[in-house]
Amino acid sequence: MKDIIETLRAGNGRTFINLSAGNPVILPEVEQLWRDCTAELLASNDYGEVVCRYGSSQGYEPFIEAVLGDFNQRYGLSLTERNILITPGSQALYFYAANAFGGYAAGGELKEIILPLSPDYTGYGGVSLFPEALRAYKPTIDLGDQPHSFKYRPDFSQLEINDNTGFVLFSRPCNPTGNVLTDDEVHRIADLAAPHNVPVFVDSAYAPPYPALNFTEMTPVFRPNMLHCLSLSKAGLPGERIGVALGDEAIIQVLQSFQTNLCIHSSRYGQAIAARAIASGALAQIAETVIRPHYRHKFQVLEENLEQFMPKQAPWYLHRGEGAIFAWLWFDQLPVTDWELYQQLKQYGVIAVPGSPFFPGLKEDWEHKHQCIRISLTATDEEVATGVRHLATVIETLYKQSPMPPTPMAVSH
Repeated sequence: MKDIIETLRAGNGRTFINLSAGNPVILPEVEQLWRDCTAELLASNDYGEVVCRYGSSQGYEPFIEAVLGDFNQRYGLSLTERNILITPGSQALYFYAANAFGGYAAGGELKEIILPLSPDYTGYGGVSLFPEALRAYKPTIDLGDQPHSFKYRPDFSQLEINDNTGFVLFSRPCNPTGNVLTDDEVHRIADLAAPHNVPVFVDSAYAPPYPALNFTEMTPVFRPNMLHCLSLSKAGLPGERIGVALGDEAIIQVLQSFQTNLCIHSSRYGQAIAARAIASGALAQIAETVIRPHYRHKFQVLEENLEQFMPKQAPWYLHRGEGAIFAWLWFDQLPVTDWELYQQLKQYGVIAVPGSPFFPGLKEDWEHKHQCIRISLTATDEEVATGVRHLATVIETLYKQSPMPPTPMAVSH
Protein backbone atom coordinates (compact mmCIF):
# COMPACT_ATOMS: atom_id res chain seq x y z
CA MET A 1 0.00 0.00 0.00
CA LYS A 2 2.93 2.34 0.70
CA ASP A 3 4.24 1.81 -2.84
CA ILE A 4 0.78 2.40 -4.29
CA ILE A 5 0.40 5.69 -2.42
CA GLU A 6 3.86 6.86 -3.49
CA THR A 7 3.16 5.90 -7.11
CA LEU A 8 -0.10 7.87 -7.15
CA ARG A 9 1.52 10.89 -5.50
CA ALA A 10 4.50 10.93 -7.84
CA GLY A 11 2.39 10.60 -10.94
CA ASN A 12 5.15 11.91 -13.21
CA GLY A 13 2.50 13.32 -15.51
CA ARG A 14 0.62 10.03 -15.79
CA THR A 15 -2.98 9.35 -14.89
CA PHE A 16 -3.42 5.97 -13.20
CA ILE A 17 -6.47 3.75 -13.16
CA ASN A 18 -6.60 2.85 -9.50
CA LEU A 19 -8.07 -0.62 -9.04
CA SER A 20 -6.56 -0.94 -5.57
CA ALA A 21 -8.68 1.37 -3.44
CA GLY A 22 -10.19 0.08 -0.21
CA ASN A 23 -12.06 3.32 0.46
CA PRO A 24 -15.76 2.94 -0.32
CA VAL A 25 -17.29 5.06 -3.05
CA ILE A 26 -19.01 8.18 -1.71
CA LEU A 27 -22.52 7.47 -2.93
CA PRO A 28 -24.77 10.59 -2.90
CA GLU A 29 -27.68 8.92 -1.10
CA VAL A 30 -25.37 7.56 1.61
CA GLU A 31 -23.62 10.88 2.13
CA GLN A 32 -26.98 12.64 2.35
CA LEU A 33 -28.15 10.20 5.02
CA TRP A 34 -25.16 11.08 7.20
CA ARG A 35 -25.64 14.80 6.53
CA ASP A 36 -29.27 14.55 7.63
CA CYS A 37 -28.38 12.60 10.77
CA THR A 38 -25.67 15.13 11.59
CA ALA A 39 -28.14 18.00 11.21
CA GLU A 40 -30.54 16.22 13.58
CA LEU A 41 -27.76 15.77 16.13
CA LEU A 42 -26.65 19.40 15.90
CA ALA A 43 -30.23 20.57 16.42
CA SER A 44 -30.84 18.28 19.39
CA ASN A 45 -30.16 18.69 23.09
CA ASP A 46 -27.91 15.61 22.91
CA TYR A 47 -25.05 17.33 21.10
CA GLY A 48 -23.19 18.58 24.17
CA GLU A 49 -23.62 15.26 25.95
CA VAL A 50 -22.21 13.42 22.94
CA VAL A 51 -19.08 15.46 22.21
CA CYS A 52 -18.35 17.26 25.49
CA ARG A 53 -18.39 14.35 27.92
CA TYR A 54 -16.75 10.99 28.41
CA GLY A 55 -19.02 7.99 28.14
CA SER A 56 -19.25 4.34 29.01
CA SER A 57 -16.42 2.13 27.77
CA GLN A 58 -19.10 -0.14 26.32
CA GLY A 59 -20.41 2.50 23.92
CA TYR A 60 -22.96 5.27 23.45
CA GLU A 61 -26.23 4.09 24.99
CA PRO A 62 -28.68 5.16 22.24
CA PHE A 63 -26.46 3.50 19.63
CA ILE A 64 -26.33 0.29 21.66
CA GLU A 65 -30.11 0.35 22.02
CA ALA A 66 -30.58 0.90 18.27
CA VAL A 67 -28.27 -1.98 17.27
CA LEU A 68 -29.70 -4.41 19.81
CA GLY A 69 -33.27 -3.53 18.89
CA ASP A 70 -32.61 -3.98 15.20
CA PHE A 71 -30.74 -7.29 15.50
CA ASN A 72 -33.22 -8.77 17.98
CA GLN A 73 -36.19 -7.91 15.78
CA ARG A 74 -34.52 -8.75 12.47
CA TYR A 75 -33.03 -12.11 13.45
CA GLY A 76 -35.27 -13.23 16.32
CA LEU A 77 -32.52 -12.86 18.93
CA SER A 78 -32.61 -11.93 22.62
CA LEU A 79 -29.36 -10.00 22.92
CA THR A 80 -28.98 -7.63 25.88
CA GLU A 81 -26.56 -4.83 26.71
CA ARG A 82 -24.21 -7.50 28.08
CA ASN A 83 -23.81 -8.92 24.56
CA ILE A 84 -22.43 -5.83 22.82
CA LEU A 85 -19.30 -3.68 22.69
CA ILE A 86 -18.60 -0.66 20.50
CA THR A 87 -14.98 -0.23 19.39
CA PRO A 88 -13.02 2.34 17.33
CA GLY A 89 -13.30 0.24 14.18
CA SER A 90 -13.39 -3.51 13.84
CA GLN A 91 -9.60 -3.69 13.32
CA ALA A 92 -9.20 -2.49 16.92
CA LEU A 93 -11.51 -5.30 18.00
CA TYR A 94 -9.23 -7.96 16.48
CA PHE A 95 -6.20 -6.31 18.09
CA TYR A 96 -7.91 -6.63 21.49
CA ALA A 97 -8.75 -10.26 20.81
CA ALA A 98 -5.31 -11.15 19.45
CA ASN A 99 -3.59 -9.88 22.58
CA ALA A 100 -6.21 -10.96 25.11
CA PHE A 101 -6.76 -14.50 23.81
CA GLY A 102 -3.73 -15.10 21.57
CA GLY A 103 0.02 -14.92 22.05
CA TYR A 104 1.96 -16.24 25.01
CA ALA A 105 -0.03 -17.31 28.08
CA ALA A 106 1.15 -16.95 31.68
CA GLY A 107 2.67 -20.43 31.56
CA GLY A 108 4.72 -19.60 28.48
CA GLU A 109 2.68 -21.65 26.00
CA LEU A 110 1.76 -20.01 22.67
CA LYS A 111 -1.96 -19.57 22.05
CA GLU A 112 -2.48 -19.56 18.28
CA ILE A 113 -4.80 -17.36 16.26
CA ILE A 114 -6.37 -19.60 13.64
CA LEU A 115 -7.41 -18.35 10.19
CA PRO A 116 -9.37 -21.33 8.84
CA LEU A 117 -9.55 -20.17 5.22
CA SER A 118 -6.59 -18.53 3.49
CA PRO A 119 -6.44 -16.07 1.75
CA ASP A 120 -8.09 -13.60 4.10
CA TYR A 121 -7.81 -9.97 5.17
CA THR A 122 -4.17 -8.83 5.12
CA GLY A 123 -4.75 -6.69 8.23
CA TYR A 124 -4.95 -9.84 10.36
CA GLY A 125 -1.18 -10.15 9.89
CA GLY A 126 -0.56 -7.20 12.19
CA VAL A 127 -3.07 -7.72 15.00
CA SER A 128 -0.83 -9.74 17.31
CA LEU A 129 2.23 -8.51 19.18
CA PHE A 130 3.60 -11.99 18.50
CA PRO A 131 3.38 -12.69 14.73
CA GLU A 132 4.30 -16.34 15.27
CA ALA A 133 0.90 -16.80 16.94
CA LEU A 134 -0.91 -16.51 13.60
CA ARG A 135 -1.63 -19.75 11.74
CA ALA A 136 -3.60 -19.97 8.49
CA TYR A 137 -4.80 -23.03 6.58
CA LYS A 138 -4.69 -23.61 2.84
CA PRO A 139 -8.11 -23.99 1.21
CA THR A 140 -9.39 -26.48 -1.27
CA ILE A 141 -10.09 -24.95 -4.68
CA ASP A 142 -13.43 -25.65 -6.29
CA LEU A 143 -13.29 -25.02 -10.04
CA GLY A 144 -17.05 -25.44 -10.35
CA ASP A 145 -18.92 -25.78 -13.63
CA GLN A 146 -18.28 -22.35 -15.16
CA PRO A 147 -15.11 -21.71 -17.18
CA HIS A 148 -12.73 -19.18 -15.62
CA SER A 149 -14.55 -19.38 -12.26
CA PHE A 150 -13.47 -20.83 -8.93
CA LYS A 151 -14.16 -20.72 -5.20
CA TYR A 152 -12.11 -21.36 -2.07
CA ARG A 153 -13.53 -23.70 0.57
CA PRO A 154 -12.22 -24.60 4.04
CA ASP A 155 -10.18 -27.82 4.08
CA PHE A 156 -11.68 -29.55 7.09
CA SER A 157 -9.34 -32.51 6.63
CA GLN A 158 -6.47 -30.21 7.67
CA LEU A 159 -8.10 -27.64 9.95
CA GLU A 160 -7.13 -28.15 13.58
CA ILE A 161 -8.51 -26.30 16.61
CA ASN A 162 -7.32 -27.49 20.01
CA ASP A 163 -6.42 -26.40 23.55
CA ASN A 164 -3.50 -24.39 22.17
CA THR A 165 -5.85 -22.25 20.09
CA GLY A 166 -6.50 -18.75 21.42
CA PHE A 167 -9.32 -17.89 19.01
CA VAL A 168 -10.51 -18.33 15.43
CA LEU A 169 -10.98 -15.46 12.99
CA PHE A 170 -12.35 -15.18 9.44
CA SER A 171 -14.18 -12.63 7.29
CA ARG A 172 -17.63 -13.30 5.82
CA PRO A 173 -18.01 -11.94 3.12
CA CYS A 174 -14.28 -12.15 2.63
CA ASN A 175 -11.80 -9.40 1.87
CA PRO A 176 -10.06 -9.96 -0.58
CA THR A 177 -11.90 -12.74 -2.43
CA GLY A 178 -15.62 -12.00 -2.04
CA ASN A 179 -16.09 -15.50 -0.65
CA VAL A 180 -19.02 -16.21 1.66
CA LEU A 181 -18.66 -19.26 3.86
CA THR A 182 -21.89 -21.24 3.97
CA ASP A 183 -23.88 -21.55 7.19
CA ASP A 184 -22.81 -25.20 7.35
CA GLU A 185 -19.12 -24.27 7.05
CA VAL A 186 -19.47 -21.66 9.79
CA HIS A 187 -21.17 -24.17 12.10
CA ARG A 188 -18.52 -26.81 11.38
CA ILE A 189 -15.78 -24.36 12.38
CA ALA A 190 -17.70 -23.43 15.53
CA ASP A 191 -18.25 -27.12 16.32
CA LEU A 192 -14.49 -27.70 16.19
CA ALA A 193 -13.89 -24.76 18.53
CA ALA A 194 -16.66 -25.47 21.06
CA PRO A 195 -15.12 -28.47 22.92
CA HIS A 196 -12.04 -26.39 23.66
CA ASN A 197 -14.00 -23.27 24.65
CA VAL A 198 -12.27 -21.35 21.86
CA PRO A 199 -13.91 -18.08 20.75
CA VAL A 200 -14.84 -17.71 17.08
CA PHE A 201 -14.75 -14.17 15.65
CA VAL A 202 -16.68 -13.61 12.42
CA ASP A 203 -15.51 -10.43 10.69
CA SER A 204 -18.77 -9.17 9.20
CA ALA A 205 -17.56 -5.83 7.85
CA TYR A 206 -19.40 -6.53 4.56
CA ALA A 207 -22.32 -8.54 5.93
CA PRO A 208 -26.02 -7.76 6.38
CA PRO A 209 -27.88 -5.85 7.64
CA TYR A 210 -25.43 -2.97 7.01
CA PRO A 211 -23.61 -2.52 4.72
CA ALA A 212 -25.29 -5.68 3.31
CA LEU A 213 -22.59 -6.18 0.69
CA ASN A 214 -23.52 -9.81 0.24
CA PHE A 215 -24.49 -10.78 -3.32
CA THR A 216 -25.67 -14.21 -2.18
CA GLU A 217 -28.15 -15.03 0.57
CA MET A 218 -26.56 -15.23 4.02
CA THR A 219 -27.60 -14.78 7.63
CA PRO A 220 -25.40 -13.87 10.60
CA VAL A 221 -24.68 -16.90 12.78
CA PHE A 222 -24.88 -16.57 16.55
CA ARG A 223 -23.62 -19.25 18.93
CA PRO A 224 -22.43 -19.32 22.55
CA ASN A 225 -18.72 -19.26 21.62
CA MET A 226 -19.03 -16.78 18.77
CA LEU A 227 -18.84 -13.03 18.14
CA HIS A 228 -20.45 -11.31 15.16
CA CYS A 229 -18.17 -8.33 14.43
CA LEU A 230 -19.61 -5.63 12.20
CA SER A 231 -18.33 -2.29 10.96
CA LEU A 232 -19.97 0.84 9.61
CA SER A 233 -17.01 1.73 7.38
CA LYS A 234 -18.45 0.34 4.16
CA ALA A 235 -21.83 1.77 5.15
CA GLY A 236 -20.34 5.22 4.58
CA LEU A 237 -18.61 6.00 7.90
CA PRO A 238 -14.97 4.84 7.53
CA GLY A 239 -13.73 8.13 8.97
CA GLU A 240 -15.68 7.66 12.20
CA ARG A 241 -14.16 4.25 13.06
CA ILE A 242 -17.16 2.35 14.42
CA GLY A 243 -16.90 -1.36 15.10
CA VAL A 244 -19.49 -3.48 16.88
CA ALA A 245 -19.03 -6.84 18.59
CA LEU A 246 -22.19 -8.85 19.27
CA GLY A 247 -22.39 -12.19 21.03
CA ASP A 248 -21.01 -14.19 23.95
CA GLU A 249 -21.14 -12.15 27.17
CA ALA A 250 -17.95 -13.61 28.67
CA ILE A 251 -15.90 -12.71 25.57
CA ILE A 252 -17.43 -9.21 25.47
CA GLN A 253 -16.37 -8.59 29.09
CA VAL A 254 -12.73 -9.41 28.33
CA LEU A 255 -12.66 -7.15 25.29
CA GLN A 256 -14.38 -4.30 27.11
CA SER A 257 -11.78 -4.43 29.90
CA PHE A 258 -9.01 -4.30 27.28
CA GLN A 259 -10.63 -1.28 25.61
CA THR A 260 -11.10 0.55 28.92
CA ASN A 261 -7.36 0.39 29.54
CA LEU A 262 -6.39 1.19 25.96
CA CYS A 263 -8.60 4.11 24.92
CA ILE A 264 -11.54 4.43 27.40
CA HIS A 265 -14.17 4.28 24.64
CA SER A 266 -14.87 4.76 20.96
CA SER A 267 -15.76 8.16 19.49
CA ARG A 268 -19.34 9.05 20.38
CA TYR A 269 -20.14 11.44 17.50
CA GLY A 270 -20.24 8.69 14.86
CA GLN A 271 -22.26 6.48 17.17
CA ALA A 272 -24.77 9.27 17.76
CA ILE A 273 -25.54 9.85 14.08
CA ALA A 274 -25.51 6.10 13.37
CA ALA A 275 -28.02 5.52 16.17
CA ARG A 276 -30.49 7.72 14.31
CA ALA A 277 -29.87 6.00 10.96
CA ILE A 278 -30.30 2.51 12.42
CA ALA A 279 -33.29 3.25 14.66
CA SER A 280 -35.20 4.82 11.76
CA GLY A 281 -34.46 1.88 9.46
CA ALA A 282 -32.87 4.23 6.92
CA LEU A 283 -29.39 2.65 7.04
CA ALA A 284 -30.59 -0.90 6.39
CA GLN A 285 -32.82 0.32 3.56
CA ILE A 286 -30.03 2.29 1.86
CA ALA A 287 -27.67 -0.65 2.28
CA GLU A 288 -30.08 -2.93 0.41
CA THR A 289 -31.29 -0.49 -2.23
CA VAL A 290 -28.19 1.64 -2.93
CA ILE A 291 -24.92 0.23 -1.55
CA ARG A 292 -25.37 -3.43 -2.48
CA PRO A 293 -26.72 -2.80 -6.03
CA HIS A 294 -23.86 -0.39 -6.75
CA TYR A 295 -21.12 -2.92 -6.02
CA ARG A 296 -22.98 -5.88 -7.47
CA HIS A 297 -23.22 -3.92 -10.74
CA LYS A 298 -19.47 -3.19 -10.59
CA PHE A 299 -18.71 -6.89 -10.24
CA GLN A 300 -20.89 -7.66 -13.24
CA VAL A 301 -19.08 -4.98 -15.27
CA LEU A 302 -15.73 -6.51 -14.33
CA GLU A 303 -16.95 -10.02 -15.12
CA GLU A 304 -18.27 -8.99 -18.56
CA ASN A 305 -15.04 -7.19 -19.48
CA LEU A 306 -12.90 -10.11 -18.38
CA GLU A 307 -14.94 -12.47 -20.54
CA GLN A 308 -14.66 -10.10 -23.50
CA PHE A 309 -10.99 -9.11 -23.37
CA MET A 310 -8.97 -11.74 -21.51
CA PRO A 311 -7.11 -14.22 -23.79
CA LYS A 312 -9.33 -17.27 -24.12
CA GLN A 313 -6.58 -19.85 -23.69
CA ALA A 314 -4.89 -18.23 -20.71
CA PRO A 315 -5.62 -20.04 -17.41
CA TRP A 316 -7.23 -17.13 -15.57
CA TYR A 317 -9.92 -17.62 -12.92
CA LEU A 318 -12.21 -15.13 -11.20
CA HIS A 319 -13.33 -16.01 -7.69
CA ARG A 320 -17.08 -16.37 -7.45
CA GLY A 321 -18.51 -12.96 -6.56
CA GLU A 322 -20.52 -13.49 -3.38
CA GLY A 323 -19.94 -10.16 -1.62
CA ALA A 324 -17.61 -7.31 -0.52
CA ILE A 325 -16.14 -4.54 -2.70
CA PHE A 326 -13.31 -6.50 -4.29
CA ALA A 327 -12.73 -9.15 -6.94
CA TRP A 328 -9.97 -11.77 -6.84
CA LEU A 329 -8.17 -13.09 -9.90
CA TRP A 330 -5.98 -16.19 -10.07
CA PHE A 331 -3.57 -16.85 -12.94
CA ASP A 332 -2.57 -20.50 -12.78
CA GLN A 333 1.16 -21.10 -13.26
CA LEU A 334 1.75 -17.39 -13.80
CA PRO A 335 5.16 -16.98 -15.47
CA VAL A 336 6.06 -14.11 -13.08
CA THR A 337 5.24 -13.36 -9.45
CA ASP A 338 2.25 -11.30 -8.38
CA TRP A 339 4.62 -8.45 -7.49
CA GLU A 340 6.17 -8.50 -10.94
CA LEU A 341 2.71 -8.51 -12.51
CA TYR A 342 1.82 -5.53 -10.30
CA GLN A 343 4.89 -3.65 -11.57
CA GLN A 344 4.13 -4.46 -15.22
CA LEU A 345 0.54 -3.26 -14.83
CA LYS A 346 1.84 0.04 -13.46
CA GLN A 347 3.70 0.54 -16.76
CA TYR A 348 0.27 0.54 -18.42
CA GLY A 349 -1.10 3.01 -15.87
CA VAL A 350 -3.11 0.40 -13.93
CA ILE A 351 -2.76 -0.28 -10.21
CA ALA A 352 -4.06 -3.51 -8.70
CA VAL A 353 -2.98 -5.16 -5.45
CA PRO A 354 -0.59 -8.15 -5.41
CA GLY A 355 -2.25 -11.17 -3.81
CA SER A 356 0.55 -12.56 -1.63
CA PRO A 357 0.01 -10.16 1.34
CA PHE A 358 -3.46 -11.70 1.77
CA PHE A 359 -2.04 -14.97 3.07
CA PRO A 360 -0.97 -13.92 6.60
CA GLY A 361 -0.15 -16.82 8.89
CA LEU A 362 0.36 -19.35 6.11
CA LYS A 363 3.54 -21.12 7.19
CA GLU A 364 4.35 -22.88 3.92
CA ASP A 365 5.43 -21.20 0.71
CA TRP A 366 2.47 -22.06 -1.50
CA GLU A 367 3.02 -21.17 -5.16
CA HIS A 368 -0.64 -20.24 -5.57
CA LYS A 369 -0.29 -17.18 -3.34
CA HIS A 370 2.09 -15.59 -5.86
CA GLN A 371 -0.42 -16.03 -8.72
CA CYS A 372 -3.28 -13.77 -7.58
CA ILE A 373 -4.27 -10.10 -7.60
CA ARG A 374 -7.07 -8.16 -5.93
CA ILE A 375 -9.14 -5.68 -7.93
CA SER A 376 -11.25 -3.01 -6.27
CA LEU A 377 -14.84 -2.45 -7.38
CA THR A 378 -14.67 1.26 -6.55
CA ALA A 379 -13.58 2.50 -10.01
CA THR A 380 -15.94 3.78 -12.71
CA ASP A 381 -17.30 1.44 -15.38
CA GLU A 382 -14.98 3.02 -17.94
CA GLU A 383 -11.95 2.65 -15.71
CA VAL A 384 -12.77 -1.01 -15.05
CA ALA A 385 -13.10 -1.69 -18.79
CA THR A 386 -9.84 0.09 -19.65
CA GLY A 387 -8.01 -1.54 -16.76
CA VAL A 388 -9.14 -5.01 -17.85
CA ARG A 389 -8.02 -4.36 -21.44
CA HIS A 390 -4.54 -3.45 -20.22
CA LEU A 391 -4.49 -6.44 -17.88
CA ALA A 392 -5.43 -8.70 -20.79
CA THR A 393 -2.56 -7.31 -22.86
CA VAL A 394 -0.05 -7.98 -20.09
CA ILE A 395 -1.36 -11.49 -19.42
CA GLU A 396 -1.36 -12.44 -23.10
CA THR A 397 2.23 -11.24 -23.47
CA LEU A 398 3.39 -13.10 -20.38
CA TYR A 399 1.92 -16.44 -21.39
CA LYS A 400 3.13 -16.09 -25.00
CA GLN A 401 6.66 -15.76 -23.64
CA SER A 402 6.20 -18.95 -21.65
CA PRO A 403 4.76 -22.37 -22.60
CA MET A 404 0.99 -22.46 -22.01
CA PRO A 405 0.39 -24.38 -18.78
CA PRO A 406 -1.85 -27.43 -18.63
CA THR A 407 -5.20 -27.60 -16.84
CA PRO A 408 -4.68 -26.50 -13.21
CA MET A 409 -4.02 -29.17 -10.63
CA ALA A 410 -6.70 -27.78 -8.34
CA VAL A 411 -8.96 -29.91 -6.23
CA SER A 412 -12.56 -29.70 -7.39
CA HIS A 413 -15.50 -30.70 -5.20
